[in-house]
Amino acid sequence: MNLDQLRVFLSVARHLHFSRAADELYITQPAVSASVAKLETQYGVKLFHRIGRRVELTDAGRWLAEEGGHLLQRADLLERGLLDFNALRRGVLNLGASLTVGNYWLPLRLKAFCDRHGGIELHCSLGNAGQVLEDTARGRFDIGFLTGPKPVGSEVPLDAEPVGQERLQLVVGRGHPWFGRASVRADTLPGSHWILREQGSGAQQLFEDLLVGAGLGVADLAVDLVLTSSEMVKEVVLGGGAAAAALPHSMVRQELELGVLWAVAIEGCPARHQPVWMVRHSQRHRSKVMMAFEEVIRSLADGLPDPSP
Repeated sequence: MNLDQLRVFLSVARHLHFSRAADELYITQPAVSASVAKLETQYGVKLFHRIGRRVELTDAGRWLAEEGGHLLQRADLLERGLLDFNALRRGVLNLGASLTVGNYWLPLRLKAFCDRHGGIELHCSLGNAGQVLEDTARGRFDIGFLTGPKPVGSEVPLDAEPVGQERLQLVVGRGHPWFGRASVRADTLPGSHWILREQGSGAQQLFEDLLVGAGLGVADLAVDLVLTSSEMVKEVVLGGGAAAAALPHSMVRQELELGVLWAVAIEGCPARHQPVWMVRHSQRHRSKVMMAFEEVIRSLADGLPDPSP
């Protein structure tokens, strides 16, 4: 049974008249009769009593009129639901983000999208950059966000688009002698205690690049702690001791504005930046929801307080 057959039957059942059903459906009366006859033949039941020029529903016809009406209503709801996806009134988007990007760079952009498209559900999971890339390649995430070198898929094709940037910031707490100073000389860096991220983290890689530009290496520094979380590094520096750290600007923006942390530049060494990448599987279907979300991300590249110099 197809939905067109069901619609023809239900129209006849409402009017108990083939010609009136034909007028309602804008088809011919023979077409209505043929559709009902085919339905009866297909299932071996009579749906109408034909009494002279009058018709009445049989028991099977009454049952089909009731149940078929519910089915047609459900089909209409499904059709409207599919149209809602096209009109961005409903949908689900699964996102993945590296920890710093997801905690600090992405939230304002998620809110901006939800303000424009309130019917779309956004699900966002956080992990390290490798996990985000892998899960985007496998299809768990529709779109992934991370920082660092341009992501390249090892086994599947990935599209990576720069949509922002993150700047490395050297910060100290109130108990540090650099607090309140705009800049320090490179040769003074070994004189400070340092709280660092682990080898391989994006922030640590940027910091090591900065040290190379200053003619130094990690071995030249007095490293008190090496931690696997930038949040932990920030909390240690906020404790007010005499240690410095290198952290993403978006992570310490609020503390800098409040004056509980202080940003220090290194004389003669330009600030280090890394792009924020929006990554997607290049061969998977891009829904209208995905395209609308990507457009919001692009439109806000300069519209929110990115950590640009």
